[in-house]
Parts: sequence; structure tokens; C-alpha cells
Amino acid sequence: MRIGIDARITAYRQGGIASYVSHLVPSLVAIDPETDYRVLCSRRAAARDEWGENFGRVTVWTPCHHRWERWALGLEVGRLRLDLLHSPDFIPPAFGAARFVITVHDLNFFYYPQFLTAESRRYYNDQIDWAVERAAHILADSEATRVDLVRLLGVAPEKITTVPLAADSAFRPLPPPHVAATLARYGLLPGYILFVGTLEPRKNLPGLLSAYRLLLDRNATGAPLVIVGNRGWLYEEVFARVEKLGLTDRVRFLHDVPDADLPALYNGALLLATPSFYEGFGLPALEAMACGTPVVVSDKGSLPEVVGEAGILVDADHPEDIAAGMARVVEDHGLQGQLGQQGVARAATFTWEETARQTLAVYRQVLAM
Repeated sequence: MRIGIDARITAYRQGGIASYVSHLVPSLVAIDPETDYRVLCSRRAAARDEWGENFGRVTVWTPCHHRWERWALGLEVGRLRLDLLHSPDFIPPAFGAARFVITVHDLNFFYYPQFLTAESRRYYNDQIDWAVERAAHILADSEATRVDLVRLLGVAPEKITTVPLAADSAFRPLPPPHVAATLARYGLLPGYILFVGTLEPRKNLPGLLSAYRLLLDRNATGAPLVIVGNRGWLYEEVFARVEKLGLTDRVRFLHDVPDADLPALYNGALLLATPSFYEGFGLPALEAMACGTPVVVSDKGSLPEVVGEAGILVDADHPEDIAAGMARVVEDHGLQGQLGQQGVARAATFTWEETARQTLAVYRQVLAM
């Protein structure tokens, strides 16, 4: 059997789906030395990945999220004679393989259409119904997304398998000297409040900034707020809110941070705040927990099931509640230690090996149809 995996997204974006693909492929390499795989890579991607002998790289020209993507990619992959094609970025081609598996990470565009650009809304809204119908099976990152697929799109429950993601093994408690050396390069000292993620509306950064302002006004903390992430879309309100709240000297924006520096940045934080309106999974929360950093997260979407009892849940719609959740951690050293220990233990239950095993089981199930 020959399986294709669409990895084009790794050449276009960082984080999220790109991280998922970048970890899934080598994890499959480690557990499946027999199946014939073809990994579809963008012509823009550097040919630096080395996989097992049964994993062949195929360069394709069709760009991600192009208006003619379904048909153009189908024409490119048709020559590969694929028994199954896995599309980790929602939308499969219209043809080109005998069967299709897709991963749906979230359906936030149904809940918050105003948080997407008009082009992105058209891309997903015009195709998601077709995609879930076209797929022989659907992978969902979380139970929250699985429930959304059933409730919002009427997908049969037996057609969906929940396969959680995991944190990279690099995310772990690190020696203080190593952390301090990395922080020094950014002009930071340990003990800041941290946010990690793309600057986009559903991350609720304006709400986090308002909550942070409340903490400062109440003298609950003097810690700076460090925002790690690149500009995504509709991000202008974030910078406007910083100016409006008088936080220019209190907030640090770090863009284009190398992946290798992220573990130390998590380790150096007093807490990670992720008050998102919606997350299909929420990898930064899991990465922070793996580093032993307390997390304060929204009670929406998948975040409650990811953090379990190892984090503080807050109402993303109310900055007052976000501030109260952060204050609990800032003011209680015992709680900091407790959440740190619980987070490490919780994160250890998620592994990329298990993600790959469950994904491979779905491939084999579909191929046996």
C-alpha cells in the first residue's frame, strides 16, 4: 500500500498545523518501516528532511490555500498511485488517491467568522462541508473538535477519531543557568508573564492586555508581559490596545523566535496565559506544562481537556476573570509549585509516538475498507 502525506503547509506557516505535520512524519518513520509513503513537500521547502527508506519526498508546485488547489493538487498527485492521501490541513484534493483521510483541527470559523480575513472565510466555509463528505475518515485533535464536527456538520460519530497532539521532547524543565543564558540574549530576567502564539483575533490578546492592566493597577504584579509570536492577520487591535492602556514600557513583543529558544522562554516564565476564544488543541499550553510552568487558560474549546486539573481555567470573555486567574498564580507560591508538578505529569501523558500509532491505526482501518 502507498500512503501520501501532504506536508506543504510547513513551507508556508509556523506553529499549529505545521508543527503537527513536522512531528507526525518522523514519528511515523519510527514505528512503520514497511508501508510505502510519499511526503508531499512544497517547492519552496528546503530539502533538509531525511526520513526512512520507505518515505519518499515528492516536490509539488500547488500552493496552500490556492483557489484552484483541489484540482491542481489532484493532477500533481494522480501520478503517484496513492491508495490513501492524508490531508493534515483540512482540505483534500478533488481526486488523485483511492481514499482520503483529513485532519480537522478546529471549526472556529463557524463560531467566530469575524476573526478571519474574508479570503480565509471563503476558503474554509466554501469547502469544509465537501471535505468532510469526501473523506473516508476524519482525525480530530480533541474531543471538543469531534463534538463540533458532529453537531455543526452532521458528521457520523463513527467517521471521526480523536487523536491528540503532543509537546516536543525539547520542552522540559531546564537547568537555571541554561535558562538564564537564553533569557539574557533577549534582555529578560526570570519571572515574566508569557504568551506564545500567532497574533490573531481568536487568541484574545486584547483581553489579556486588559487583564494585565488590571493586575498592574492593583499592584498584584510588577512582572513584564512577554508576547512571543509573529503577526498573523487582523492584529492591529493588539498594538492599539497596548497604546491605549499605556503598556508600551511593560509589554515585550518577541518575533521570529527560533524553536530552540522556546523551552527556555517557557522555563523562565512565572506563568503562561492562553485566554483564547477558541483552540482546536492548544500546543503552547501543553509545552508550558511540560516545562513545569503554570498555565492560565480559557475554559473554551479544547483547552480544558488538554490541561485537565493542571491549570487554572478562566472566562475569556471577561478580562476581570482572566486577571483573577493570573493573580491566583502570581500571589501563591505553593500553587505555582503544585501546578508545575501537575503540568509535567499531565504533559507526559501526551506523546508523538502515541499520536503516530493512533494515526497509523486509522490509515490501516481505511485501507481495509
